[in-house]
Amino acid sequence: MNGASWADQWDNSGNSAKGGRIGGGAVISSGGGGAASNSNTAKYKEKLGLGLDKTKAVASSGFKKLKNGSATGFRWVKDKYHKTTNKH
Repeated sequence: MNGASWADQWDNSGNSAKGGRIGGGAVISSGGGGAASNSNTAKYKEKLGLGLDKTKAVASSGFKKLKNGSATGFRWVKDKYHKTTNKH
């Protein structure tokens, strides 16, 4: 495989095995805006937080449905197997 690994491309710490970030990877530009930039950042962080809360709630709900459905399915299979092998 040619090129840097995913971790090397996105690592901003500068402690990668190749001696830090030399090229490639994400480029972060500074707009130079002081207070306006900070207020926009705060707004985006708040919206991102709300979005993540919604995502967490949806994922939790989906997991519960999956768990209940799987339990019901396994119980059905167990009951069917039990009926065919149980000879009174």
